[in-house]
Amino acid sequence: MQKNLLGSIYGDFFSSSSSTSGSTSGTSNVTGNTVKEKDPEKLEQEKKIGEAADSLGNAIDNANAALGEAKDLLAKDPNIKTTASETEEKPEEPEEDPMESLDKLIGLTSIKDDVKELAAFVKVQKARQDQGLKSVPVSLHLVFTGNPGTGKTTVARIIARIYKQIGVLSKGQLVEVDRSGLVAGYVGQTAIKTQEQIKKAKGGVLFIDEAYALSQKDDAFGQEAIDTILKAMEDNRDDFVVIVAGYTEPMKKFIESNPGLKSRFNKYIEFSDYNIDELEEIFYMNCNKYDYKVDEDVKHQIRALITAKKIENIDNFANAREVRNLFEEIITNQARRISTLENPTGDDMMTILREDLEDLSVIAGNKEEAAENTEETA
Repeated sequence: MQKNLLGSIYGDFFSSSSSTSGSTSGTSNVTGNTVKEKDPEKLEQEKKIGEAADSLGNAIDNANAALGEAKDLLAKDPNIKTTASETEEKPEEPEEDPMESLDKLIGLTSIKDDVKELAAFVKVQKARQDQGLKSVPVSLHLVFTGNPGTGKTTVARIIARIYKQIGVLSKGQLVEVDRSGLVAGYVGQTAIKTQEQIKKAKGGVLFIDEAYALSQKDDAFGQEAIDTILKAMEDNRDDFVVIVAGYTEPMKKFIESNPGLKSRFNKYIEFSDYNIDELEEIFYMNCNKYDYKVDEDVKHQIRALITAKKIENIDNFANAREVRNLFEEIITNQARRISTLENPTGDDMMTILREDLEDLSVIAGNKEEAAENTEETA
């Protein structure tokens, strides 16, 4: 196209020149009856212009040919194809089966049995309903009771996925809230705030941690949130589940304080505290997850620290959270030690040694308590 355009431009130029020359020659022929030849200098100039046009045209042809070759090369080169495909979005890996996720959890034997039993019953009732048979009404809403760090949120997330898998929920997501996520500062606003969370949870599970905080004496805001949730449970009974959780005794009082709650929440799952073996297993699970290993001479001290931590907070032990905090304290100490090494190896950065257990909060707490006991004895 560019060559044709240039040819047209130069053609017009030569045509104009020839026409003018022709006119002049014609005049000369008429007047002088002789034909004048073109000026050699002008002929040379025209020749150079023509050669330049041909050269430019050839350059454009060559460039187009090179571009075509490059495109063919890109299409044929497998390495270039691989590089291009790397920019494309990779397909998501298939999500793990929720029952497998449940089985992988440390401890929680009775919880696993309860969840599997519940899932089997709900699945069969759903199948009966699909076949046109009568199904026994079953409440999908649950009450989780137990101390912090016993896996309540994790199990709630798995149950949401199980409910989706067997067809009683359309999405299977978990929306986790507490009182602060539901209650606003003014009357009327709490209902709006609570409805926003309900909207997010439709098709899945609304998980309310420390739900008993909504039911306090002379608490109009909390009651407004409860009333809004109860209405949503009634209006969206086919695709909305609520799981409430908290300490055992406060949760029982909470459910029994309201007839609406008591009629909708009739399935309780109790989460017991982890024993020392399970807590130790949780600690090493964190080590494996983040590429840490414990020196063999230190393992018995890790167990002693976990035991001490549980005894220290016997009435308010946070189970897996306490172990996680201990793990983070230890690896922080380890990082401080490693930072002083000139050229630490990968093994250095992975290994937890005896000195990484010094100055931990549990040790400091025990020393202070021992000192206080000594002073009292004295």
